[in-house]
Amino acid sequence: MMWRLIVEGAQRGAWNMAVDEALAEAVDAARSAPVLRLYRWSPPCLSLGFSQPYEAADAGFCPARGVDVVRRPTGGRAVLHHLELTYAVAAPLGQGPFTHDLQAAYQTICGALVVGLRAVGVPAELSGAPAEGMIKPTQAIPCFVGPAAGEVVVGGRKLVGSAMRRVGNSILQHGSILEGWDGALQAGCLGLADDSSLRPAVITIADLLGGAPEVGRLEEAIADGFTDTLAVRFAPSELSAEERARAVLLERERYGHERFTIRRDPSLPAGG
Repeated sequence: MMWRLIVEGAQRGAWNMAVDEALAEAVDAARSAPVLRLYRWSPPCLSLGFSQPYEAADAGFCPARGVDVVRRPTGGRAVLHHLELTYAVAAPLGQGPFTHDLQAAYQTICGALVVGLRAVGVPAELSGAPAEGMIKPTQAIPCFVGPAAGEVVVGGRKLVGSAMRRVGNSILQHGSILEGWDGALQAGCLGLADDSSLRPAVITIADLLGGAPEVGRLEEAIADGFTDTLAVRFAPSELSAEERARAVLLERERYGHERFTIRRDPSLPAGG
């Protein structure tokens, strides 16, 4: 099965979320083959889960330190996107490698990430179900602290934080692969005095390898992990004119607008 592979440089948070949603819509409407998108963020950006209160972000610290704040189309909790590679998968359910079981699709994608990470020397694995139970998405704690079954960990510490949303008969799953860690920025964005409550729960590629892989190597390995795990082939791709126009609208009227970011109102202008 042929998939599209989109590898991009660093973009603003509102644009990144708009593109992910535009691609998921195109896949669900059968205007696009399934997509793996790999990208980064500039400036650093704190993303909130779809249902998470805006108050989870420190609204004074973030703008003072040049950190954007956006709301994701997916659920889950706050994530600071900085010193990471982000992946996004948009694919139909009930076709190719995925059944209609959302949890199975989630774990299949995480399994592909594990294979890719192992190729660069990271001893990643999937976590089991947490004995202490799950943490509610509306709690004002960061994504990387909360346990979940089937997530990518090393030695029980989370390396990848992911979230999924169903889009019609398709899925959008995206997540952060931690390459490094800025403790002061992580803590400040969440209104914490320091990162002592966060750091023990996470691990980074730099922790494990002494630094990030050479430029482009991690992207290549992740794509190869999907090829090996899902038995798909990739065609390098870019946004179509229609996808780009949709992303421009979504960035302006949803992900870059306080109506959605602060008030959780996802409405678009008439006809949008």
